[in-house]
Amino acid sequence: MSAMDPTEVFRQEASELFEVLEGALLDLGQRPDDRELVDSAFRALHTIKGSGAMFGFDKVASFTHEFETAFDRVRKGEIKPTQELISVALAAKDYIRALIEDPQSTDDIIGEAILDDLKRFVSADRSDAPVVEIAEAPSLAPAGSKQAGWHLYLEFESHILRNGSNPLDLLEDLCKLGPCFVVPVTDGVPFLDEMEPEDCYLKWDVKLHAACDKDAIDDVFMFVQDELELTLSPLEHVEAPAPAPLFQLLDEEPIAEAAAPMAEAIAEQPAARAEPQSEPKPEIKREAAPARREDAKQERGIATVRVQAERLDELMDRVGELVIAQARLTQLAASGSDLSIKMIAEEIERLASSLRDTTMGARMVPIGSLFGRFRRLVHDLSRDLSKPVEFVTSGEDTELDKTMIECLADPLVHLIRNAIDHGIEDNATRAANGKTEQGRIELAAVHSGAQVLVTVKDNGGGLNTARIRAKAEEQGLIAAGAVLTDHEIHQFLFHPGFSTAQTISALSGRGVGMDVVKRTIENMRGSIDLSTKPGQGTTVTLRLPLTLAIIEGLLIRVGEGRYIIPLSAVEECVELTAEDERSRGRNFLNVRGNLVPFLRLREIMSSSGSPDKHQKTIIISTGETRVGLVADQIIGNHQTVIKSLSKLHSDVTIFSGATILGDGTAALILDVAQLVQLAQSKVEKQHINEAA
Repeated sequence: MSAMDPTEVFRQEASELFEVLEGALLDLGQRPDDRELVDSAFRALHTIKGSGAMFGFDKVASFTHEFETAFDRVRKGEIKPTQELISVALAAKDYIRALIEDPQSTDDIIGEAILDDLKRFVSADRSDAPVVEIAEAPSLAPAGSKQAGWHLYLEFESHILRNGSNPLDLLEDLCKLGPCFVVPVTDGVPFLDEMEPEDCYLKWDVKLHAACDKDAIDDVFMFVQDELELTLSPLEHVEAPAPAPLFQLLDEEPIAEAAAPMAEAIAEQPAARAEPQSEPKPEIKREAAPARREDAKQERGIATVRVQAERLDELMDRVGELVIAQARLTQLAASGSDLSIKMIAEEIERLASSLRDTTMGARMVPIGSLFGRFRRLVHDLSRDLSKPVEFVTSGEDTELDKTMIECLADPLVHLIRNAIDHGIEDNATRAANGKTEQGRIELAAVHSGAQVLVTVKDNGGGLNTARIRAKAEEQGLIAAGAVLTDHEIHQFLFHPGFSTAQTISALSGRGVGMDVVKRTIENMRGSIDLSTKPGQGTTVTLRLPLTLAIIEGLLIRVGEGRYIIPLSAVEECVELTAEDERSRGRNFLNVRGNLVPFLRLREIMSSSGSPDKHQKTIIISTGETRVGLVADQIIGNHQTVIKSLSKLHSDVTIFSGATILGDGTAALILDVAQLVQLAQSKVEKQHINEAA
């Protein structure tokens, strides 16, 4: 087993940090006064910079440092993050990503232009007063003056050096706030033979003579809060020492001169540490720090493990083979009379089912990881089209198989682009119709039985049914004057090359979007529904199975062949009555007063022989459409491991795959969406024949 390339590990971690950074920047556009968002963005930048330098991405570290420096006025609260500033910051994020993922595709001129824009935006109103005063670094006072300050006692976690943080760098940053007197505390240093070279044993007693507030000190230790116990107390007005660089305390040359005062300072250390306790002023102490460190240790104990997706796919394949072998064992046990074999078969079936569920759970990913990508898309389209759009998501915790998540990205991009470009009206039209200036796009996911429903909803003008019909007649898709419902007319939007756009733009108008969406969703064994209200908006609903690997199926027999129907599409099973048999010309079932069209699978499969005397009808549904499938026998429930069909069978549309049964024979999986479409076309032909 080969170890992962450290550079690839960095790229994966950087990808996650980019998502955090992009989310924080986009949220800042909505909540510019939220300090936590600014801190979150800076933490992501700081980590990218440090890790980039560690792994040899020097350009990344350099550019990110300049990004931090230019964005520092936002952090200090001197300016508010405007939409223009957010757009430039997002462009800077994209440039850093390109430096990491594809350095050859970038140019230094692009980075310099982005930094120039960033500096121009953050310095445009430098003469103005601060908008939000968060923390202002005080200037250094002359040596010997009396000033207020802080008494700090710093105790770092022993492993802080292993995490890439250097306490001396943090102390240097602390010294920039004002005159600072630092005394190392050595009472925790063990004997030389007991030392771990990568552990930190020193503590520090610090007197900071600066009139800064507590937030300024918090900023210094922002990135090590979980690895630090910090005791803070206000300092009385004392005679301030002359400021000296921290390195002078550690320099080897002046050791002889500094030995006496250093020894005296260490000797007075217990008294110095007791000062804050004897003062009447309340002490500001981070009591939660030890508990937080314990929580951090527990979190590290149950930390997640990064696993390559290919290994999960391979594991799923092995589980699928195990399920097939278990089905064969169950069938063999059922054909014999040995009770011990039957007990073992039942136990193996239980364990295989549990392993299947566990493996499928490991492949499940919250759909929120996909939804987050579209915030940037909506932000950029809203800016480019000059249409203010509010993007709202819900159901981010809904889980789907990782393969489904990957396949769903492109269809949702098309749907969201169409919703903003075609659905949301321009400002003048919305104002004339009495609507708010800001449009709204809602992206939601919810579980519905064994399916997940993903909806894209806008509050635009809705579909223009008359224009769609006229375009369909113009392209010869329907005859002029043909009687069609609105639902049937809207289905022409999924026809290849069909578009009602008046002009072709960079976003749409070529008619190559919605047909790709439908084809992709059907390849995922899903379906797509359209609903619209004129003047109020359009809703697109995607119905998707939870996984593409293993499903629960209903095993049926038609003639000598056996077939699988996905159980999630089955509503009920009824017997084909003698009255239904006599209505061969109509092909409709009366199910509790509702007429349901049905298909005879023997005719579709061209099965030989005579049908069984008591045939069964399986009622399936997709969306609001119900269809009956007539079979000779319903065998029962079956755990179905889906195997893809070869390219030679690509033109066989009514099958979506195949599986291996317990006796080693193959059974084809019926494509519910295609069968429903076939039934609808037969009903339409029947209506035409009756009208003629």
